[in-house]
Amino acid sequence: MSALACAWFLIAAFVIAGTAQTAWFAAPMSWRFAWPVDGGATFRGRRVFGANKTVRGFVVMVPAAALAFALVAALIRDPASAGLWPLSIAGYALLGACAGVGFMAGELPNSFVKRQLDVGPGDRARTPVVAAVQFLIDRIDSGVGMLLAVSLVAPTPPMTWLLVLVIGPTFHWVFSVVMFYLGLKTRPA
Repeated sequence: MSALACAWFLIAAFVIAGTAQTAWFAAPMSWRFAWPVDGGATFRGRRVFGANKTVRGFVVMVPAAALAFALVAALIRDPASAGLWPLSIAGYALLGACAGVGFMAGELPNSFVKRQLDVGPGDRARTPVVAAVQFLIDRIDSGVGMLLAVSLVAPTPPMTWLLVLVIGPTFHWVFSVVMFYLGLKTRPA
C-alpha cells in the first residue's frame, strides 16, 4: 500500500465532498436541517458545541464522502494496483461514509473546548498563544477525525496521516478561498 497514493486519494475525495457540502450550505433547503448537534445542551453554563455545529453538515458530508470515495475509486479502475486499499466500489463507499462521519465529528471536541473557554462560534481566542493553538487545531481537527475513522476501517499507513495533515489544510484553505470568491462561502477560512 502506498502512503502517498492513499493521501492523494483522501484529499481528492474530500475536495469533491467539500464542494458538495459548500453547495449544500448555500442551498436554502439545507436550513431545514440546522438543528444543533448538542440539542441546545449546556455544560458549566455554556453550550456544549454551540449553534454552528448542526445536523446540516452531517446530512451532506456522510453521503457526499461515500459517493466521492466510490467515484474516485471507480475512476482509478484498479485501486489496489494503484497502491490503495483492496476494496470493492461498495467498500470504498462504506469507507467514505465512515470518513465523512469522522470528518464532521472531528470538529466537535475543538468546538467543546472553545465553548468552555468562552470563545464564540467563528471567533478567535483573546490571548495570542491560545489563538495560535486554536488556529492550528482548527486546521487539522476534521482531518484527524477523518483519519481516525478511516484507520478503524482500513489499514492506513502512518505516512498517510502525516501527508494528509500537512497537505490537507493547504488544500482546505485554497478551496475555502476559491469558494468564497465564487460566492459559495461567506468567509474565506
